[in-house]
Amino acid sequence: MVPALVLTAGLATRLRPLSLVRAKAALPVAGVPLVHRILRTLAAGGVTDAVLNLHHLPHTLTRIVGDGSGLGVRVRYSWEVPVLGPAGGPRRATPLLGATFLIVNGDTLTDLDVSGLVTAHQRSGALVTMAVVANTQRDKYSGLSADRNGALTGFAKRGSPDNAFHFIGVQVVEAEAFASIPENVPFETSVLYTSLIAIRPGSIRLFDTSAEFFDIGTPADYLDTSLRIGDRERHTAAPSSSARVEPGARVERSILWDDVVVEAGTMLRECVVTDGVRVPADTSWHGVTMRVAGGELAANERRVDDLAIASL
Repeated sequence: MVPALVLTAGLATRLRPLSLVRAKAALPVAGVPLVHRILRTLAAGGVTDAVLNLHHLPHTLTRIVGDGSGLGVRVRYSWEVPVLGPAGGPRRATPLLGATFLIVNGDTLTDLDVSGLVTAHQRSGALVTMAVVANTQRDKYSGLSADRNGALTGFAKRGSPDNAFHFIGVQVVEAEAFASIPENVPFETSVLYTSLIAIRPGSIRLFDTSAEFFDIGTPADYLDTSLRIGDRERHTAAPSSSARVEPGARVERSILWDDVVVEAGTMLRECVVTDGVRVPADTSWHGVTMRVAGGELAANERRVDDLAIASL
């Protein structure tokens, strides 16, 4: 099986304020770090070697991944200063990955058959093969257009009638596809791929699948996905093993990160409580994120004593 690059360097601005505490891929999903779920899924699909690219809050990832030995894969790291984007990052990491490799978004949860994707890519001779599903929410998501043979023809905006497919964050690529990008320069995939299909029509192909796909783009998406997976795994909430809920407190459909204390008489409903927060006694909260206030607040946050609070 080919190696995998997991994209974990990004700033995750849409996920703020949660991404001010941890890198997106370090967020717990039903009690398990997202990056653990991704790497274990790749290992189950036959991947033995993975690279994580790092920039934003890298220590929140490296301390829970290490060398990957506990997750069934060998993990190495590609450091980026500045952050190089979804095309610049792979360009920098290619010496660690070889001629052909998977690229997996660090916010991707899917049951995609990666071996089937790799096989289809190798048979087609394409430079890039992107896993997609039918875009059933064209007014919410931008997407991709393709010809009748499955070759990418362009990137479509939200609401466009050509917006037929939704990329689910997993692709197989040839290192050759990134060779034209200058080293250590931020670069977007849409710009690169638009150039490639203009020069070599048919060089980027879509792999149409019915695989399940979960979205973790915003704090509300994160809460919904984590609760859905938790319910599936028979947890009604996903407290960390280091979280403490004192007698008389109630926690309903909420996510508690590490070292959280929910004091007596408190009510939490559909909340995300991040590392180190002590939720004051005899208070009630619904539909908010909570973090220890430090430095400047995010645009949607307000300060309540020593906590930064934002609506989901």
